[in-house]
Amino acid sequence: MSSKKFSDINLYELLGIEIEAEQAEIRRAYRKKALECHPDKNPDNPKAAELFHELSKALEILTDTSARDAYDKVLKAKKAAQLRNKQLDSKRQKLKADLEQRERDAWHKFNSTQQYTTASKSDEELLQDQIERLRREGSKLLEEEQRLMREQLFRTMAESQRTNEKKIFDSSAHRIKIKWKAEKKDADNGGYTNEMLQNFLKKYGELVALVMSKKKGSALVEFKTLEAAELAIAYERGCLENPLQMEWVTAPTTKAVETPLSSSLDYENLVMRKLRQAEERKKLIAQMQAEDEAEE
Repeated sequence: MSSKKFSDINLYELLGIEIEAEQAEIRRAYRKKALECHPDKNPDNPKAAELFHELSKALEILTDTSARDAYDKVLKAKKAAQLRNKQLDSKRQKLKADLEQRERDAWHKFNSTQQYTTASKSDEELLQDQIERLRREGSKLLEEEQRLMREQLFRTMAESQRTNEKKIFDSSAHRIKIKWKAEKKDADNGGYTNEMLQNFLKKYGELVALVMSKKKGSALVEFKTLEAAELAIAYERGCLENPLQMEWVTAPTTKAVETPLSSSLDYENLVMRKLRQAEERKKLIAQMQAEDEAEE
């Protein structure tokens, strides 16, 4: 913002409000825009910090009565000048520009020959004085708004984190049932053992659990990631002489989002999750036994 003149920026348009906006509306508009462009939410946008700074300065100026009056004078004067220029043809505009330049040159020459000057400050100079005053004094309102915004941003990011945690792949909710041909009294269980199944399956990814059913030719498996589970179902057939059939116990309705745990994740919540997963492992065996009994 330091590289730009405030008089060249329409602060009302920047905030998306009308020139007659009340303070409450200005603050609401600032909060909404500032949250959208906050550097913490836009780490890959190099312009986010600059825009955030401009919005903060807009709030400072438009919520201070003296600074806003000075800014409004400059803004209205520029709009009036733009309107007049539109009404002039190109030739008259050049004549006008030349005349204004000669007047400025004469004025500077006059000042350089005087020991003092009685000229009053221009509207833009008065605006700059107000901006400098705000810089020296600081804006308590801006500090309060930014504090409230940080709190809201924290709540938003925390909620987003909780949402992402819910989307972390839950292996216990997406188990895979494995079947192959095996007679009830087949001591070799159709040629498959727990170790053999693990060798077939672990090449797709880490296993969370693999449980051989008491019923011959059946097992349940859980993979740590959805990608590994999908690959195993798509490609694993086991032994050619006795191929495996793999299917979801409960197929995922949408692809789960695998996200790493945030470093700020509460340790107690992590421990409770691990305990729940261990309990799910126990329920897995009981569920398989119940399914076996129902099929017999």
